[in-house]
Amino acid sequence: MMIRIARSSSRGLAEVAWRATLLAAALAAGAAHAQVVFNASGATAGDVTGQVNAFRSSLGTLNANVGGSFGSGRREINWDGVPDAFSAPNNLPANFFNVNSPRGVVFSTPGSGFQVSANAVNPTSTPIEFGNLNPAYPDVFAAFSAQRLFTAIGSTIVDVSFFVPGSTTAALTRGFGAIFTDVDSSTSSSISFFDASNNLLNTYAVPAITGDQTFSFLGVDFGSAVVSHVRITSGNQALGPGTTGDVVAMDDFIYGEPIAAVPEPEVQALMLAGLGLLAAVVRRRAARKPQR
Repeated sequence: MMIRIARSSSRGLAEVAWRATLLAAALAAGAAHAQVVFNASGATAGDVTGQVNAFRSSLGTLNANVGGSFGSGRREINWDGVPDAFSAPNNLPANFFNVNSPRGVVFSTPGSGFQVSANAVNPTSTPIEFGNLNPAYPDVFAAFSAQRLFTAIGSTIVDVSFFVPGSTTAALTRGFGAIFTDVDSSTSSSISFFDASNNLLNTYAVPAITGDQTFSFLGVDFGSAVVSHVRITSGNQALGPGTTGDVVAMDDFIYGEPIAAVPEPEVQALMLAGLGLLAAVVRRRAARKPQR
């Protein structure tokens, strides 16, 4: 690509410098959005463990569940530490993993809320694996990391927004992945990734496998912190009594350490360089201006 710079005015030089800087920044941001996909499906947890661990290694060291950002590494949610008071038949607060156990995520859904399945031993004798929603589900779902699973109530959609853990400061993550159980259809489940301006970066289908109590995994690493939130679609019918579609539950969430939403270093450097060039052009113009 060739940029022609006219000699007629320094104003033209300034405009070209600014436009070139914006173009370079956009190209750098686009390059930073290169995506590496990790996925697998199988009849047992072991069939997806290899890809799960590869995704974990790609993101980095597991960080503690405390407030503040470590700047790198990863966070995980396996649901198993959720207290009985916030598990089935009770709903899970949407901000539990940013307030009660700070991990930098807040959930939302078009449905009526969220639920974590009960442990085998619980004070209300609630059935495991969402048997409280449908008695058939313990024969349909299986836990990757025993015992609890996760679902939205009244919807198949869960939006996951990222924050600096323990705060209301919006954050970005480099990647996100989730484990699903009983994905029968290759078109029923997916994860969509969005940037800080709410632009769709990409949508990926969760791999399917025939049979009950199966496992599927999908994780995507963007290489740098560019993802502000993800939308998970789990199945084509919400969990509940009498369901006949592809009902899907979720287990572990794995994602890059949420960091404050600031421009990427490469983009910052280019923008600063462009501003420096623009300042130089303005100074040059001022020096040439005749003195009165």
